[in-house]
Amino acid sequence: MDFFDRFAEETGLKDWDLELRHQGYLFVATTEQGEAQQASLVRAQRQWGLTDVEQLTGDEARKRFSYLAPEARSARFRQQDGWLNPRRLALGLAQASGAEFRLGRPVTGFEFAGDRPIGVRTSTETIHASTVVLAAGPLSGSVGRLAGLELPLVTVRRHKLVVPRLPAVPAGAPMTIEFETGAHWRPALSGAFGLWTAPAAAEEPLEDPPPSSDFAFGLLDPRSDHALARIAPFWKDAWASPSLDWFLQAGYYDYTPDHRPLLGPSVAPGLALNTGYSGHGIMGSIGGSRRVIDAITGRLRAQDNPLRPDRTMTVRPLDVL
Repeated sequence: MDFFDRFAEETGLKDWDLELRHQGYLFVATTEQGEAQQASLVRAQRQWGLTDVEQLTGDEARKRFSYLAPEARSARFRQQDGWLNPRRLALGLAQASGAEFRLGRPVTGFEFAGDRPIGVRTSTETIHASTVVLAAGPLSGSVGRLAGLELPLVTVRRHKLVVPRLPAVPAGAPMTIEFETGAHWRPALSGAFGLWTAPAAAEEPLEDPPPSSDFAFGLLDPRSDHALARIAPFWKDAWASPSLDWFLQAGYYDYTPDHRPLLGPSVAPGLALNTGYSGHGIMGSIGGSRRVIDAITGRLRAQDNPLRPDRTMTVRPLDVL
């Protein structure tokens, strides 16, 4: 977070806007069980040093965030949480790096000296390097197979609902999440983005995965068991409005069994990994990439890297910290 706050200073891009907003994350509990779990999380977070996390009663939450429904029993809030534009981040880092980029040239394989990759073959050329870093996100498994690697990765399709120009969305609102369902929204494009971790099976990734309208209806239709209107009633009015406009985007999360990334040299000499962030790519991007560099250069020993790709993994459900 410090890097993002200091992006202009760190990169020298003085006028580069990450669209960084510290508007907070607001987790709203609607059940007695959810309220108890939230309280437990707040205690744990404060023990970990996150002392600015607030625990609010339902009335306190509604007083501060007037759009909340009467069903809100309690809430967990941290003002310093927020979001940024990931495209702006990626392009800014690329520009500041001074590196050369070759775009529009699919990787077709690797160049080997014995069993060591010494370069990457593309559709137009071979690029040689003493170390190759595989950082292909959800396509890392497919690219890894070109080098003979079977990575512990699965890809799951995820969606984002985009609702532009919706005046009912408070522009200064935090990311608002129903704790029990995980359905959430946050201000964007004079409207909002809506998201939910929908149950989905692993699949082979496509370059351009098609979205499903069922995802949008699940968030927008107030009759849904994970509708956004459950904790923010203005979404019910939006659903009834003839001027409601929305569209969907689809992509993939790449998951490892323990939901931790693969960072550092792989079992193939000369091939390092920076992938498998399991939906936490923006949050882990700066520290994760630094760890990969330190592991490649020897500044970080393998035994001191708990995220090394050859670690023993314990399968961890998504809802376990």
